[in-house]
Amino acid sequence: MVIVMEKHAPEEKIESVVAELIKRGFDVHRSTGSGQTVLGVVGEVASVDPREFEVMDGVQEAVRVSEPYKLSSRTFKRDNTVVKVNGCSIGGRDVVVMAGPCTIENEKQLFGTAEAVARAGAKVLRGGAYKPRTSPYAFQGMGIDGLKLLQAAGKEFGMATVSEVMEISQIETMMDYVDILQVGARNMQNFNLLAAVGQVRKPILLKRGMAATIQEWLLAAEYIMSGGNYQVILCERGIRTFDTYLRNTLDLAAIPVVQKLSHLPIIVDPSHATGRRDKVMPMARASVAAGADGLLIEVHVEPDKALCDGPQSLYPEQFVELMDELRIIVPAVRRTLS
Repeated sequence: MVIVMEKHAPEEKIESVVAELIKRGFDVHRSTGSGQTVLGVVGEVASVDPREFEVMDGVQEAVRVSEPYKLSSRTFKRDNTVVKVNGCSIGGRDVVVMAGPCTIENEKQLFGTAEAVARAGAKVLRGGAYKPRTSPYAFQGMGIDGLKLLQAAGKEFGMATVSEVMEISQIETMMDYVDILQVGARNMQNFNLLAAVGQVRKPILLKRGMAATIQEWLLAAEYIMSGGNYQVILCERGIRTFDTYLRNTLDLAAIPVVQKLSHLPIIVDPSHATGRRDKVMPMARASVAAGADGLLIEVHVEPDKALCDGPQSLYPEQFVELMDELRIIVPAVRRTLS
């Protein structure tokens, strides 16, 4: 259930409603925008008559939320959520580009890539320190040494950082080095991990599972938000279909669908969606044209020698070309390139 307070309702009236809800055993999540406070009520609300709250002072209306996801729903928060990190605003007017190697291999590789993407206009540096790999024999990442390099490169070139957290035990260590924690596609329904990152107060980049519906994806976001962390960025990275030509099938329609259903920002990862370098740039352009709030692009100084996902990583000069193209497309959709 969602309780919408009257515009500019006094704080004491809001607190009175909150106190009554807590007294009845509900969890209350508060959202404020455009001078209006909305209270998200989580718990066994089926037996509650919304009219009981509509007669309280300061309440405009009480609405049952039909969607199984409550906090990530547009009903709970009508204004777009804007996640701010290191000077970037993700989900507002700006289109934010995150770029870097799939995995951190060594200092030369990371700093060389970071310098190239920063010069081209990327605002967030991506790099995997812990890598979930299909094969147990593939390179698994540098671990904490990689995190230290990522933090140093971010500071050196003035970028925020994002890296994937694979398990609960890694969260505490990563908090000291990374600005945005990424939950990967394989972990989208790792509910224990989702609940754990819901307890931290750093942005979470939540990738869509390779076979997940949009509702399942938003419910995964709900796990995080129910813990009190509302800084969730959704990432469409392609879904697995019957076609085998590309690594995955990029679901561009998910962008406007999510933007109608949810207030959370949504970015696109065309690198994992296609798995092919020659398809990354056209899909990145299409994503921005479809309304994405940002992009997550794999770039490597020497993709042919990459230890992970080389075929889908752009050369630095290709990334420069892409950024030049985005500077033409972004204004056409009434946005700005951060």
